[in-house]
Amino acid sequence: MLINANEFAENAVINTEICIIGAGPAGITLAREFLGQTTEVYLLESGDTTSQAAIQTLSECQTYGEPFLSPQATRHRQFGGNSNIWAIKLDRSTIGVRYAPLDAIDFERRDWLPYSGWPFPKSHLDPFYERAQAVCQAGPYAYDAEAWQRPDSQPLPLNPDRFETAVFQFGPRQVFYQDYRNALAQANNIKVCVDSTVVEIEAHESRRAVTRVKVSTFAGKQFWIAAKFFVSAQGGIENARLLLASNRQQPAGLGNQYDVVGRYFMDHPLVDAGMLMPRDPNLFNKTALYDLRWVDNTPILGKLAPSPILMQQKHLLNLAVLAFPRPSWRQFKAIAAFKTVAEAGVRGKLPDQLPQHLWHILGGLDYIARAGYLAATQHQSLLHGFGRGGWSEMPDNRQRFRMFQFFFQTEQAPDPSNRVFLSAERDRFGYPKAALHWQWGSIDRSSAAHNQKLLAEELANAGIGELTYDAAQAPALCSPSGVAHHMGTTRMHADPKQGVVDQNCRVHQLANLYVAGSSVFPTGGSANPTLTIVALSLRLADHLKQAIKTTSVAGLMS
Repeated sequence: MLINANEFAENAVINTEICIIGAGPAGITLAREFLGQTTEVYLLESGDTTSQAAIQTLSECQTYGEPFLSPQATRHRQFGGNSNIWAIKLDRSTIGVRYAPLDAIDFERRDWLPYSGWPFPKSHLDPFYERAQAVCQAGPYAYDAEAWQRPDSQPLPLNPDRFETAVFQFGPRQVFYQDYRNALAQANNIKVCVDSTVVEIEAHESRRAVTRVKVSTFAGKQFWIAAKFFVSAQGGIENARLLLASNRQQPAGLGNQYDVVGRYFMDHPLVDAGMLMPRDPNLFNKTALYDLRWVDNTPILGKLAPSPILMQQKHLLNLAVLAFPRPSWRQFKAIAAFKTVAEAGVRGKLPDQLPQHLWHILGGLDYIARAGYLAATQHQSLLHGFGRGGWSEMPDNRQRFRMFQFFFQTEQAPDPSNRVFLSAERDRFGYPKAALHWQWGSIDRSSAAHNQKLLAEELANAGIGELTYDAAQAPALCSPSGVAHHMGTTRMHADPKQGVVDQNCRVHQLANLYVAGSSVFPTGGSANPTLTIVALSLRLADHLKQAIKTTSVAGLMS
């Protein structure tokens, strides 16, 4: 059932069994697991089923430290959460997102990486990853290159003890914000409440369990949801903000006895790793595995990554290496300038250094004309990147391209100084806004630089070509940083002094409050987090199904 929260009476107290806060992929996945059952579930969404600009102001977040991608622009308040703004073009009619599981090494405690290690190995999560593939409407649970390579799309001949080839898969975005919304809206036992912003969590006087949450609508109405179990599934920033702001009974915030809530914030910073000049121009006709394309009805994209052996030997963080073809330097500068001017025009302003951009455009009109024609007729990108592939399907790529631009999507070391905290500013409901301090640390920087050097050596040793970059500026962190993969702020750890939730994602010292989403990740690897978010949500659903049967309300409060 779909309900607008303004239908509830002012200060009403609504009772249910499970209250899920946040209707993004985590909350939706969790709620879907109770379809067709007798358990009553309330799924609360701050936004509506359509985008509302005014509601987006609730995502305002001041950032400190190094330049960071705007949290307001990258946290979408609407049923489906950020799935509404995923933007990878899979074909002419399908928009989607990248999927990949974390690697086995991402779960391990690495002696050389402070604060690393999950409470369980990847093998424990594999069955949930397989189930997550179906939820995300991705392909089979297969991410090794062997499952996807074909005679015309072989991996680069690199030493597998140094660099491996794996793949991303992709799935359509509308499954979350459209298909699953329709299914949940038709369920009798699940109430989807839009315009429902949870502003406070209230604990029992014993402080051992949560009794209810306060909900506000954008129009200013307030009411309460009381439940047996509560799950906060609002993302890496809002999960921490809500716990910190729920401080009437515990001044430091719920679950924050040891000042861990909000700390260890991570993202996947992008690094411009340089240009590869192939020794053989035919390489552009032999590297389809590294292009976003459809194989056996599944869109995939090949990537390189340091091997677990290399990471252990050299004490490297994980990363995904993505390669995009580029024309000559003259043409590359022309199309980049053209995109800059065009995007500035859409925003209604002139770009900085306009004369220089126009000069570059005039010097590469030949490529701009061809790229524009292919964009209009063949679903090609003006400048191939993260949002669209298909370049390998075109003929004469050795004539079209001259080099590959490499990017690293990097793991970030968990650092307690990278944190979400409460701002002195208040939102329209009178509650503190979130603030974020972020920086790229010395471990992150040295690991990326070492990976860059090793990759250049391996590409040269394999006879593929020369990876060129400015060694004095390496690694070149893209700015503002971040790709909206907000992780780590309510991290999972058996010791409450080192984590906010236990291995079942339950907040330490609170018997019935759980957290879902990437905020529970102790480390983030280099994979996009959504597949792991969905897998952990399925695992949490299984846990709650058992808990709802065996736990009494009186037992929770005692």
